[in-house]
Amino acid sequence: MTTHPGPTGTNLAGLRDHNAALVLGLLRAAPEGGSRVGLAARTGLTPQAIGKITARLLAEGMIEEAGQSASTGGKPRTLLRLRAEAACAVGVHLERDELTVLLVDLTGRRLHLHTRPVAADIAPGDAVRLVADGIRRAAEALPEGARLLGAGIGCRGPLDHAAGVLHWFTPAGPRGSSDWHHYPLRDELAARLDGLPVVVDKDTNTAALGEAPAAPRPGGGLAYVHLAAGLGAGLLLDGALHRGTRTNAGEFGHQTVQVDGPLCTCGNHGCLEVLCLAALERGDHAAAARLVGVGVANLVRLLDIDRVVLGGRAVLAAPDTYLDGVTAQLEARIPDPEWQPVPVTLAAAGHLAVAAGAAELVLGPLFGRRT
Repeated sequence: MTTHPGPTGTNLAGLRDHNAALVLGLLRAAPEGGSRVGLAARTGLTPQAIGKITARLLAEGMIEEAGQSASTGGKPRTLLRLRAEAACAVGVHLERDELTVLLVDLTGRRLHLHTRPVAADIAPGDAVRLVADGIRRAAEALPEGARLLGAGIGCRGPLDHAAGVLHWFTPAGPRGSSDWHHYPLRDELAARLDGLPVVVDKDTNTAALGEAPAAPRPGGGLAYVHLAAGLGAGLLLDGALHRGTRTNAGEFGHQTVQVDGPLCTCGNHGCLEVLCLAALERGDHAAAARLVGVGVANLVRLLDIDRVVLGGRAVLAAPDTYLDGVTAQLEARIPDPEWQPVPVTLAAAGHLAVAAGAAELVLGPLFGRRT
């Protein structure tokens, strides 16, 4: 492992877990492994502190020795690497009409995948039972001796991430007609899973988290835009998800772009989402892409976003149309696109972007990542 500036640790004994997370994070980012000397240089911790941390992680089975580094004239150094199979996490995407459950190991490698349809008017209790059954099914695929750390759930907002409570979740019908309003999804699901740690977040937030590198560059801004049965965005600013005061930032689809436009399910008129969905109902992906591009340009002008990722069922059905349409709107609406270039790409995880990112909600803190 090469040495260069990176996350810094502290030698205070009270921050043992923080320092261990830094070490695990560096080893996760270095599949070839890293030496104790290299870890000390990367974290700023003393060799003695690194020795204690790695000894504990070895004893806990979280890391393992991986041979020796090539000699550069001195004594070869023992390499350490992450034991990917030591623990796992489940990522869940609860869409309006579909449920996806994904089991991954510590490196994000996919070990189990299950997708099934969900009735658009499903009751909360029935949905929780389906999700819990899916998580139990995924747990049966755990590698021998592996621990299940928890489950991350990505679903449509608005919602309160901190409390795990949904707000105005309306799979069908007008605003407020659903029993999902104020539903404590996190606590209800944890109770059915015998206290397994559960984290709930907006689907767009989890996808944004999954798209970002483990150590994003300072000052960077990423927007993940998701178009499927609805339209939303997840924002990653300065390396951390931007959730807002009520953890409900990113209601991208509910920016008004036509003051006297059609009624949206949120109760307002002319929202970007209702216009995009109308275009999709007509089978006009080009019009939907143009509308998404207008919204993305607004977002770039407002927050100086420097990277846009597109995902969701509608986008993946016509990827080139959306890449071209959004890029064209950015080039037309940004005053100086050469000074402010904003690349537009597709979600690397494709249709699993939300589920893979939801698993990262559980795994990230283990590696010192802000989620």
